[in-house]
Amino acid sequence: MLRRLALALVGGLSLVLAFEPVGASYVVPVSVAAFVLATVGLPASRAWLPGLVFGIAFCYPLMFWMRVVGYDAWAAMSGVEALFLGLLGAVVALLHRLPAWPVWVATAWVAVEQVRTSGPLGGMPWGRLSYATADTPWASALPYVGQAGLGFLLALAGSSLAWLVLGPGRRQRFVAGATAGGALALATLPALAPWTPDTTGHRTVAVVQGNVPGEGDDILLDPRQVTQNHVQATIDLGANIDAGREPRPDFVLWPENSTASDPFLDEGLNLGIETAVDAVGVPVLVGAMVDSGPDHVLNQGIVWTPGVGAGDRYTKWHPVPFGEYIPWRSFFSGNIGRLALIPRDMLSGTRTEPLTVDGTRVADAICFDVAYDDGIHAQLRNGADLLVVQTSNATFIKTDQIEQQFEITRLRAIETGRYVAVASTNGVSGIIAPDGTVVDRAEPRTTAVLVDQVGLSDQVTPAVRIGQWFGRACVAVTVVGLLLALVAYRRPRGEQA
Repeated sequence: MLRRLALALVGGLSLVLAFEPVGASYVVPVSVAAFVLATVGLPASRAWLPGLVFGIAFCYPLMFWMRVVGYDAWAAMSGVEALFLGLLGAVVALLHRLPAWPVWVATAWVAVEQVRTSGPLGGMPWGRLSYATADTPWASALPYVGQAGLGFLLALAGSSLAWLVLGPGRRQRFVAGATAGGALALATLPALAPWTPDTTGHRTVAVVQGNVPGEGDDILLDPRQVTQNHVQATIDLGANIDAGREPRPDFVLWPENSTASDPFLDEGLNLGIETAVDAVGVPVLVGAMVDSGPDHVLNQGIVWTPGVGAGDRYTKWHPVPFGEYIPWRSFFSGNIGRLALIPRDMLSGTRTEPLTVDGTRVADAICFDVAYDDGIHAQLRNGADLLVVQTSNATFIKTDQIEQQFEITRLRAIETGRYVAVASTNGVSGIIAPDGTVVDRAEPRTTAVLVDQVGLSDQVTPAVRIGQWFGRACVAVTVVGLLLALVAYRRPRGEQA
């Protein structure tokens, strides 16, 4: 067992290297193989332990950025995510009894990713296998199979590698006609036909990164100055446009938390936004916190149009538990003093229609929304031509989180076949092409304005059409596989085929 635990530990740590800031994506199948080899051949009652060790070795380093919120929050979140991999260890041990077990194992891996992305408390998608594939041939499969489908191909490559290592005694359990080489080839086959989206038009977008005062890691240190930074940067953009130094954009994108107070209740903030909008003479998509009664707040992207004011709005789908709202507030707020800094709970949005910004249909995602499939896919299926991300990563600006999120955003561009404009308060802001190429990027912890032309597309990729159904199907198939494995285990030895 000690050898298995050591293998699980090494496998989990190596998988961390696949993600930013290292980005050694090629280790993904090897790490999955290590997980499989550490768990197969054990009873499920013991296989959960190497699975848990793998999960601890993977989740705690990967999400170490959460420590800036609090070491207790980091320990709790990483621990919950590690438990899912412990469960996966027991599941893999059972599925190994079935013919074609590498396929069953890959299906189970996706099933667990699907479940942990959905819950508890809204789920946490960080660490999905597909999120480590930017700048690899594997990423070309995303428009066809989506994040869950690519995760399946990567897990299949890893489980097939484990099958190859186990030797002839175990290989006979893989169905006739399937080979490890064929399974590994599945992981790169879609790269032979890269997705090329149709372009229906072009728009010029200005992305404003206003910067955050002080050390840059506290968005609430001086929230009025944060807003003023974005107002002034937009006014300066307007002056450059009038002087002919910059083209006039079709709209301007501000980040999440560009105003941390309700601009409809604060006359000074409202006037500042109006001044900025009038200076550029085009709509500005403002990131604002809007009151919703005495106990709740909304995190919104608001289309602010010259001469009209505030109009169309998108509300963040996935507020962060214990960061933007407190589950079971009556218990936790009385026992963890730091939670007193969150006096109101953020409500979740449900909008599935894209925003209309001066005739352009725009899908919006606010911060962690970009890591979830649901809201983005819904808006694209309903006709969005462009994807924007409004984010406030100031809390994590000195950690690896900002680069990990930007990598996820690049993969969203590839998956959806859309240009993506990203506005962050102080990093990382940028413009990303549908093939994942970074067209323009602002340096973190600076004030910057990016003005770039982007393409529009109304073409919906197969991945967006499939949405979450592949992941959900993997959950159902895994349940069936577990039932079959239990039946095979209980069948008398003489009755086995």
